[in-house]
Amino acid sequence: MAKTRPGKRDIDSYTIRGTNKIVRAGDCVLMRPSDTSKPPYVARVEKIDQDGRSNVKVRVRWYYRPEESIGGRRQFHGVKELFLSDHYDVQSAHTIEGKCVVHSFKSYTKLENVGAEDYYCRFEYKAATGAFTPDRVAVYCECEMPYNPDNLMVQCEGCKDWYHPACVGMTIEEAKKLDNFACSECSSDDDLKKPHLTFPVSPASDGKLQVEPKRQKRGP
Repeated sequence: MAKTRPGKRDIDSYTIRGTNKIVRAGDCVLMRPSDTSKPPYVARVEKIDQDGRSNVKVRVRWYYRPEESIGGRRQFHGVKELFLSDHYDVQSAHTIEGKCVVHSFKSYTKLENVGAEDYYCRFEYKAATGAFTPDRVAVYCECEMPYNPDNLMVQCEGCKDWYHPACVGMTIEEAKKLDNFACSECSSDDDLKKPHLTFPVSPASDGKLQVEPKRQKRGP
């Protein structure tokens, strides 16, 4: 008589092999790629189950890096930026290398220190079509680009718009030494030329225009 195949059961957590780190549904994890020359994949754990032979599987929802998407990485994409995709998989829990944190964009820009395990996400991404949600984001500067938190920007004391130093004819070093900045349209106001400005943290929560991101496609 054939033996009954052991059934699967949901489990609450999984301890990453060789560590004391516990993974639960909802956690974000780093997963080992088949090509070890590539950085680890990032995924959100949706479900954990175990079969009768103690094999543990995780159902994950993948995050994509910009270079893994249609169109590739663009100027405004940050080094730690990820897209939450609609691509789900079931993987062996043994491929989990560690845990990470995927912050909201606003929360990430407020971090005092960005660690190796810190990432951020401001878009959801459809892997088959390359469509983004939201499909519009705030843009800044004369170049009308979305904010990249890796790049320094300065704020005009007059109009309150944000600018990349290079776009207004400055070096990064010159911008860091500024006590005051006025854009070309506002610089005729003598009051703005007096050095009294302390720069706000970042332009992450405001923007003068909106732009629709171009559609992008996954690489691996």
